Amino acid sequence: MGETTGQRQTGYARRMTPFADLSDLPRQLQRPHVRDLAWAILSPPLLDDPPCPQRHPLAASAWAADPQRLAHWLRALDRDEHALRDWLARLTSRRLGLYYESLWQFALSHAPGVELLAANLAIREGGHTLGELDILLRDCQGVHHLELAIKLYLGPPGGDGHDPAHWLGPGCHDRLDLKLAHLLGHQLPISARPQSRAILATLGVSEVQAHLWLGGYLFYPSPGHAQPPAGANTQHLRGRWLHRRDWMAYRSRLADGRWQPLARHEWLAPARIEQPACWTAERFDGWLAQLDGFAPAQLLVRLEQGEDGVWQEVERVFLVADSWPHLPD
Repeated sequence: MGETTGQRQTGYARRMTPFADLSDLPRQLQRPHVRDLAWAILSPPLLDDPPCPQRHPLAASAWAADPQRLAHWLRALDRDEHALRDWLARLTSRRLGLYYESLWQFALSHAPGVELLAANLAIREGGHTLGELDILLRDCQGVHHLELAIKLYLGPPGGDGHDPAHWLGPGCHDRLDLKLAHLLGHQLPISARPQSRAILATLGVSEVQAHLWLGGYLFYPSPGHAQPPAGANTQHLRGRWLHRRDWMAYRSRLADGRWQPLARHEWLAPARIEQPACWTAERFDGWLAQLDGFAPAQLLVRLEQGEDGVWQEVERVFLVADSWPHLPD
């Protein structure tokens, strides 16, 4: 069936991240939030040629100059995650995008050589909110406005996957081309608007550079084939998607392992599940039998047991309704 999830998360271009040698670190950590934090920092971007400037948020940090220093910090957090848990406790929403942003805020607030000036900085005019700057930071290369996004897109079952318009979010309400257009036309330019300049001046900022950082996974149809979208990073993280009607045939072709659904807030780092929490085949089959035929897309992972008894993700698959992408309102 090709490469496993772990194999696909190694060897991506060094120019896209300063931490290529640490790509397998999230799998070595134990605590879910710390694994997600490591994944956010270390995973490759979806695109290496987006229509707008892209920059790793830690590109000029002291960690970039000494990646093992970052690894030491993450391992220390894995031993004692209280600071991270306290930080995340401030979240009032379980939306995946806000969780991803909060992980980055924590990392940037601790990164040596980086000053986090603001997060979710609202730009207003006359009581009306024009937008927000996700991140405003200062490092040795200047002041940067960063827009952060975590996205999971499913490719077309046939036709031209090269066109970003054919890559849909699992709920069909999001499209890669629309997201890029919004970033290029609204989110990134907002820091150059006069209303933003006035607010930035109160923070001692006169010059600012705007960049994107877009992380996530692209899911390819099974059966079928789709080209990657235009500008895709050759080492982007991948999965498969399939309709319910194709599930039994797909499962029968795979090696041994256990399947388990992941809740939305668990969609970042590869799953690591202790033996007592790992579903049996019978439990999974019972869950699937009761799943409504028009249920939202379900992210499933195939797990294999390691020598330590822990079950690690080796593959992820979106299971969608047979009518997808034409879903009832």
